[in-house]
Amino acid sequence: MAVTVAQLQTWKKEGRAIAVLTATEYAIAKILDAAGVDVILVGDSLAMVALGHKTTLPVTLDEMIHHAKAVGRGVDRALLLVDLPFLSYQCSPEQALHAAGRVLKETNAQGIKVEGGYRDLVNTIAKLVHAGIPVMGHLGLTPQSVHQLGYRPQGKDPKTAEQIFQQAQALAEAGVFAVLLENIPAALGDRITKALTIPTIGIGAGSGCDGQVLVTHDLLGLSDWQPPFARKYVDLRASISKAVEHYCTDVRDRTFPPNSHHP
Repeated sequence: MAVTVAQLQTWKKEGRAIAVLTATEYAIAKILDAAGVDVILVGDSLAMVALGHKTTLPVTLDEMIHHAKAVGRGVDRALLLVDLPFLSYQCSPEQALHAAGRVLKETNAQGIKVEGGYRDLVNTIAKLVHAGIPVMGHLGLTPQSVHQLGYRPQGKDPKTAEQIFQQAQALAEAGVFAVLLENIPAALGDRITKALTIPTIGIGAGSGCDGQVLVTHDLLGLSDWQPPFARKYVDLRASISKAVEHYCTDVRDRTFPPNSHHP
């Protein structure tokens, strides 16, 4: 059975944790889907891990849609979500509706994710939801605000912690189906999770969240740099490097291809 937004709500009630990973292209997406990942996010982190930018800011809506199309072709079961990139939704509700509509019309995605919890964005999200577009929120460390926040933990003092908590409640009231919590204290992540009836997905927000997300490049050991809260489950960078070096040696030694493969 394909995972749906409603299924995520049920899993929260049942206490069943939700596994989320990112994808940027077809082959990895197909592997993630077959391995049982619940939600696959085409995150704007692809600006850094797939396109080589220093931040997420340069990636465009057209580039997000291009990658989401490829990812969508590899996904049969998981819920597929796509980030709206910087300045594709902040200018007006109409701009956000157009961008989100393009994502849903041109890819196989079932929903979008946006960063922030300020009042104007909450109002925009309510209009997207009213138009029938599933929206995931994103609070805490929001990478599109890197020039304001940096990549530092958020919500460490009582004032900012309360602000994030209030924003989470406002997003829930606006109709988001879930909220991603990034790089905040575990106690705050647990508090938000217990207060909301919608699922929380944590990344550096403690084990009390309803689910967890990682950038797949971090999980596979392919990233140039990864945050301290990420976990490298395998070192594919080393494995790929060794395989390529072996190939180069075989080519230069003329042991590849073997003569037996020629007519």
